[in-house]
Amino acid sequence: MAGKGRGFRIFSNIVMILLSFAAVMPFILLVVSSITREEVIARYGYSFVPRAIDFAAYRYLFMSSNRILKAYGMTFLVAFIGTSCNMLMTMFAGYLLSKRDLPGRNFISFFIFFTMLFSGGMIPSYIIWSRLMKVGDTIFGLICPNLMLSAFNIILMRTYFTSNIPYELCEAAEMDSCSEAGILFHICLPLSKPMIATLTLFSGLAYWNDWINGLYYLVRRKDLFTIQNVLNTMQSNVQFLKDYATASLGEFAQSIPSLGVRMAIAVISIIPIMVIYPFFQQYFVRGIVVGGVKG
Repeated sequence: MAGKGRGFRIFSNIVMILLSFAAVMPFILLVVSSITREEVIARYGYSFVPRAIDFAAYRYLFMSSNRILKAYGMTFLVAFIGTSCNMLMTMFAGYLLSKRDLPGRNFISFFIFFTMLFSGGMIPSYIIWSRLMKVGDTIFGLICPNLMLSAFNIILMRTYFTSNIPYELCEAAEMDSCSEAGILFHICLPLSKPMIATLTLFSGLAYWNDWINGLYYLVRRKDLFTIQNVLNTMQSNVQFLKDYATASLGEFAQSIPSLGVRMAIAVISIIPIMVIYPFFQQYFVRGIVVGGVKG
């Protein structure tokens, strides 16, 4: 039996190593393609080993380094504020819905779940946020629409509270004259770090990768663009130069590595996430699998 267990562990490790390589290889190909000369890619195709190294794509992007750095700062600001607000409302809503004696608990839960199945659509949402809420051309246009609160996150948080925090513990705290805020902040939240970290990562990634809000709600305030909007604009400009360059700009336009720029844009946008993710990984894994084993 010991030999069979050892063989299974070896087999599992081999499978996980192969899966890890499968996950890492696309990123390696992305980075290599971003520093490979455009003509080489066109002639030989993509390769994990660059035949001719050329940093023209990064030179083109960093010609607008001030703009990119400002966009990075705006992205961090939006992600921080948006994720903080998202998590506060998610924790409050999840805690309230976990209370068995909450009046209308089932109706509220159904109402939240209903929004996951049906939506009014983009046009009604745009009218509400731009005309009624007046978030157009403000930083709130990047924070509030679409990402401020997630029904899925609320359900996950509520389920975590009801499944992994003993109800008797909260009752005992109430008998000791602990307020609802005290129960939430001193009992429930300290026991919910894996789920909080997981939902924080989900929300932060959503804000970091979002470019729809900037496209729809920032019409005149281009200075509020996040990194995704700036990089998307730069990519569109490169393609425009390639397709519609005049005779005077023809040589310059053709010298811009459009394919390399696209790859470099992807690399620049993903690097901060790769730096931050390892700090959340242990909580992320625990938050995903928690509740799978009942005590």
